[in-house]
Amino acid sequence: MQKFRVEITESAQSDIKEIFQHIVAENQTAAINLVLEIEKQIDSLENFPARCPIISESFELGIEYRHIIYGHYRTIFRVEASKVIILRVIHGARLLDLEIFEK
Repeated sequence: MQKFRVEITESAQSDIKEIFQHIVAENQTAAINLVLEIEKQIDSLENFPARCPIISESFELGIEYRHIIYGHYRTIFRVEASKVIILRVIHGARLLDLEIFEK
């Protein structure tokens, strides 16, 4: 089975940090557990990232983006050859602004 190299953009790292900071004020344990689960999901993308659905916004952008969901959060990524690029981690209720993607 092919292994993919997973790369996380600065924007996605910043998203995870903001999510943690937002939740930690209310519940430190929940914040830690959430971030650990999101990171676990991201790590799992080294195996068969195509299992995750293509997001509907891909059709507007003309590039195939996929997502994996944990709780209320979407980890948005694209696959390029043998690597997975994590672009953003956002709350699912947030409207996806197409300008947020790093090229």
